[in-house]
Amino acid sequence: MEATKAEAREWSAEQARLGRRAATFVILPALLGTLLGIGSAYLLATILGGFLIGDPLDSWLAAEFVLIALCRAALIYLADIAAHRAGATARRRLRTEALTRLLEAGPALLRGHHSGALAAIVVDRIEALDGFFSRWISAGQLAVLGPLLVGLFVLMKDSFAGLVLLGAGLFVPAAMAIAGIGAAVAAKRQVIAMTRLQARFLDRVRGIATIVLAGRTESEAASLRAAAADLSRRSMRVLRVAFFSSAALDLAAAFALVAIAIHFGLQFRRGDLVDPRTALFCLLLVPEFFAPLRAFSAAYQDKLHAAGSAEALAALPAAAATLAAPALPIRTVPAHGITVAFEDVRFAWDPDRGPVLDGVSFRAPPGEVTLLVGASGAGKSTILEMLLGFIRPQAGRITINGAEITDLVPEALSRLTAWIGQRPVIFAGTIAENIRFARPDASDEELRQAGHLALVDRFADTLPEGFATRIGEGGYGLSGGQAQRIAIARAFLKNAPLLLLDEPTSHLDPATEGEVLESLRRLVLGRTVILASHATAAHALGGRRVDLVDGKVVPLRGVA
Repeated sequence: MEATKAEAREWSAEQARLGRRAATFVILPALLGTLLGIGSAYLLATILGGFLIGDPLDSWLAAEFVLIALCRAALIYLADIAAHRAGATARRRLRTEALTRLLEAGPALLRGHHSGALAAIVVDRIEALDGFFSRWISAGQLAVLGPLLVGLFVLMKDSFAGLVLLGAGLFVPAAMAIAGIGAAVAAKRQVIAMTRLQARFLDRVRGIATIVLAGRTESEAASLRAAAADLSRRSMRVLRVAFFSSAALDLAAAFALVAIAIHFGLQFRRGDLVDPRTALFCLLLVPEFFAPLRAFSAAYQDKLHAAGSAEALAALPAAAATLAAPALPIRTVPAHGITVAFEDVRFAWDPDRGPVLDGVSFRAPPGEVTLLVGASGAGKSTILEMLLGFIRPQAGRITINGAEITDLVPEALSRLTAWIGQRPVIFAGTIAENIRFARPDASDEELRQAGHLALVDRFADTLPEGFATRIGEGGYGLSGGQAQRIAIARAFLKNAPLLLLDEPTSHLDPATEGEVLESLRRLVLGRTVILASHATAAHALGGRRVDLVDGKVVPLRGVA
């Protein structure tokens, strides 16, 4: 999932614009610090020059030098704090935007992308942008303003020394620009290699049992070592660019220092009247001149990391692309007596593979069960994903109580709907925490009642810690039927009027399937239910039947 170079550049420019306001609080203290640095260099040159010509030490000058040094240290501290806050604020904003886009895209986004790669975008690639906001944006402006300010003061004291400094300063960005041609490519390849390693490692951890049973531990370990070595090689290429930039900067600084020293040495040898304070002032300002350029060179790596991250972040689906903006004002619907209607709905994941839904029309009356029946690929799960708001019809319309689903407030649609899938997602935590996920503000009594209705207490009460028993990620430690009962308990706790069921008993044995169906019979009472299932036992819930064949509806017939 990568954006084009033009999209990445546009995204980076927009982020730089957003980061400049925060960078102001970094630039102003830094510029004031540069002015104080010029002042401290002047005072130090005056003190040392006085020693050379035999003047007595002026205690006031020494006191002023110490005071300026303390003030400059305070300004540097304030600039560092402002830079840290700018980076943290930007990362928080980007992570919120990225998570919002991923959540709005829903599971449809996972059809073509690895979950490990998506996690790397939200965590590592956004983390890699910290330096872009905290250092690079401010360093880019200070690299121009700081040396220019110092160069003007040196130019006023000695024109040759000022011209040498300005000329050496121009060499640094030119050398960095030459190095940057290959650096951006190297940084991008490093990020891609890191993402691939993360995705591969996550896959192998998830399938560790299969790997061990197949006797592939050595070969898989070798492949991970190879991927790690590839990442190491690509990281070293990026570091080589950093060393080249640093060498160019040190070369320019050394040249300027030597040229200015030789200039004043030749003047002294010719017998020209040379004020040692002027010579010392110009020489002391050489490090001050290159300090912003040195910070710019160090931050250049942050720009390279940002370039590698920008393409992935810019490629995240925008909210407008995933959830089409409604033509009418968004609205809500009454939460009681939900009627769902599909009217000539059409949808295709890939136009070349043909439509998944081809003119689907049916109506789910309030308080009744509607069964979606059909072979795999008939479009049952796609219908449920549309009702969940993850995808939108490409033609036709879906209404809930007469309101088009595209006009509904997303939060209102979420409150109306409860969903139970084939394999429910169970998070690492306690049984109670997993049930309360449906409604975090639920009381302990409400949670316990939901667990009773879903028959969770039948197995939870046999555990030493009951509902407080911790379970592993993905439901580790639970059977399929126990995990499904937790999902049903969530639906009981949420108490939504529209219930969507996607093959809730497909992977269960007959005995467990009967227990789950017992819970579902209580859950469906008084709710509008749309159930997609192959299982014949699930049809015992009763209701209307919608037969789907190749994305089309066969005429409806009742089910006893």
